Amino acid sequence: KREQIEPVQRHGVHAVVATPGRLKDLLNTKKFNLDLCRYLCLDEGDRMLDLGFDEEVQAIVSFFKKQRQTLLFSATMPKKFQDFAQEVLVRPILVNVGRAGAANLDVIQEVEYVKQEAKIVYLLECLQKTSPPVLIFCERKQDVDDIHEYLLLKGVEAVSIHGGKDQDERNEAIAHFKDSSKDVLVATDIAAKGLDFPDIQHVINFDMPAEIENYVHRIGRTGRCGKTGVATTFINKQVEESSLLDLKQLLLEAKQRVPPVLQAIQDPFAAEEELNVVGGVRGCAFCGGLGHRITDCPKRDKDARRLGAGQRDMLLGSGGYGCES
Repeated sequence: KREQIEPVQRHGVHAVVATPGRLKDLLNTKKFNLDLCRYLCLDEGDRMLDLGFDEEVQAIVSFFKKQRQTLLFSATMPKKFQDFAQEVLVRPILVNVGRAGAANLDVIQEVEYVKQEAKIVYLLECLQKTSPPVLIFCERKQDVDDIHEYLLLKGVEAVSIHGGKDQDERNEAIAHFKDSSKDVLVATDIAAKGLDFPDIQHVINFDMPAEIENYVHRIGRTGRCGKTGVATTFINKQVEESSLLDLKQLLLEAKQRVPPVLQAIQDPFAAEEELNVVGGVRGCAFCGGLGHRITDCPKRDKDARRLGAGQRDMLLGSGGYGCES
């Protein structure tokens, strides 16, 4: 922390790039202030909310003494994010580049039905679709480790990152992937958050994420700056139907090929008049998914469980009801 703050205190700076938690900490300890700052930029705002940084951002905003201009960027616009934007922005102007939450049209999306036990073997064939670098996403840390080990045994130059690895291991893996000495990076969503990898040729979703906005973020790692990329997603009967319906609608919207297995899933909101619901909201008002309604939203359910767990931990940890004596 001292190495980071010394240049600011000694010479002053024109701009500070920081994570919300660290910036709030430095402001609280009066290491520097925002008295002269007039410009605030929040990138990947939806991701900040997912990580629970809304309170930190609101605290940072309170340190501005005079009028500020705020820019808030997001790939998706779920209801929770819209409410957050109204709290931190002053007389906001909304600029949409396409539909918020839509997939990048420069990405060729390929969805393949692969049995759970066959996925790791089929991965090798899938890697042949493009030249490196290739990014593989998994939901579970154990799958990251298993895939990494399997690829190494097959002679693939691969590295991996997840929350269970220490920082030095992650930094080394990222450095090797960025300098092209390694062709494949296997990662979880959380480990890859905030990392930028230029010229990704192929994104492979070893698991279909439950929340469609995570899918949009994943495949958005390729097909950047006008270049074309490929995204391959493995699905099977273990994937929730609401997630498959979201995926189906996203493919249709982007004019991508819809595989027979998705075509066969009946969409309860297929009728045109049913797509526009109360308030003009299409699909889910909470997460923006097009294949389900808010009552069936996996992200809403996940947030509710997380909130309930947080309240329970607070009670147990503060002498509340149920606390051990």
